[in-house]
Amino acid sequence: MASRLEINFVRLLSRCESMASDRRGEAEWRLEKYVAALEDMLVALRKSQSKPTHEVVTEYTRKVDFLKGLLEAEKLPSPTEKALANQFLAPGRTPTIANERMPASKTVHMQSKARCTGEMRNELLGTRSSGKGTTDGDLRNRRGLPLDERQSAAELDAVLQHHHNLQEKLAEDMLNLARNLKNNTLAAQNIIKQDNQTLSQSMRQADLNFEKLKTESDRLEQHAKKSVNWLLWLMLILVSFTFISMILFIRIFPRLR
Repeated sequence: MASRLEINFVRLLSRCESMASDRRGEAEWRLEKYVAALEDMLVALRKSQSKPTHEVVTEYTRKVDFLKGLLEAEKLPSPTEKALANQFLAPGRTPTIANERMPASKTVHMQSKARCTGEMRNELLGTRSSGKGTTDGDLRNRRGLPLDERQSAAELDAVLQHHHNLQEKLAEDMLNLARNLKNNTLAAQNIIKQDNQTLSQSMRQADLNFEKLKTESDRLEQHAKKSVNWLLWLMLILVSFTFISMILFIRIFPRLR
């Protein structure tokens, strides 16, 4: 069950999306106040004990950020900057209320893009759109324009569509590049991980070999000490035996006269 705070938040969010869809003139300051109130309610909703799931809170945040970005884009001075700012807006992905077939923020985003495109077209053609709607005004203006200007408008539409296609292709290329970079990074991480494992095994084997070498060195040193002791005793015995033999030889065979 949704809490009372969440119900009020959804109602105000739906009201803001409706105002953003058909707002004109005096309603702008009310929409700014409502969006500011939405931010405060969103902060309170995150801190409440009965807050919704993380996915729902993320979607609410996305819609509030979209409305803020829409207001900021409308304050830009030139239609070109407005159109560029609208390209980077991210509308909500799910409907705000149950009876919406398509999310209202997506509808607002498409209307805003169409309005900015119309304003940019009118700025390039040196005409002004009537206050009854950008699309209808463009059609009426085109019917009243000479053939050369209608051709220019058609060429401008083709140029804008071409730039839009280029932007989509660029975004797709960037996405593919990011995906390839991610795959290469994961592959490099796996290679580095395997190298680290191999290095660790080599270090462990080197430690074992060092321990074995140290043990054999100690045994060899002890064996060398034992050999030296036996050789020393043998030499002492040999020298003693030689000395005694010489004395006996001298005693037995006296010097000739």
